[in-house]
Amino acid sequence: MSKTQKDKKDDIVAEMAEVCSVRVGDHIYGIPIRHVVEIVGAALPQRVPLAPGFVGGLIHYRGDVLTTISIRRLLNMSDHDGAQDVLVLESAGCTFGVLVDGVIEVMTVSSADYEATPCTLEESRRTLFAGAYKLRDGLIVMLLPEQLDPMRLPRAAGALA
Repeated sequence: MSKTQKDKKDDIVAEMAEVCSVRVGDHIYGIPIRHVVEIVGAALPQRVPLAPGFVGGLIHYRGDVLTTISIRRLLNMSDHDGAQDVLVLESAGCTFGVLVDGVIEVMTVSSADYEATPCTLEESRRTLFAGAYKLRDGLIVMLLPEQLDPMRLPRAAGALA
C-alpha cells in the first residue's frame, strides 16, 4: 500500500467513532464508548433521602456502592417505572452510573454526520450535550460524560433548574 493510500485510510478511520446508544423516553442519546466501563441491566436503584434531584439512587456494583445519575430528571422527564439499565462510566478517575430506559447498541458514527449543538439551545442546557450525529432514521444526541460526573453536576444542575 502506498503512503498516500495509507494516509487516506488513516483519515477515514480517524473520522469514525464508537458510541453506545441508549433510549431515554422517545429519544436516542449516545455516549462515547471509551467512557463506558460496563452495562448493568435491570437495575433498581435505591433512593437516597435528601440527595440532589439528579441523583437516581444507589446500586450495589462489584462490592461497592455506586451513585447513579438520572438522565430523565436532568431533562425534566417523569421517572421511569421499573428497572432501568445503568451505564457505568469513568470520567477523570470517578466511577458513577447513568440510568437509561434501555441500551440499544454500540454503533460506529462518522464525523461527516456530526452537527454541533445548536446555538439556539440555552447555555445551561448546552453543558450536557456535545452535538448530534445524523442517522438514517433520526438523530443520536451525544451526552458529555464529563458533565454527568456527580462531582461536577451540581453546578450544571443548578443552572438547569
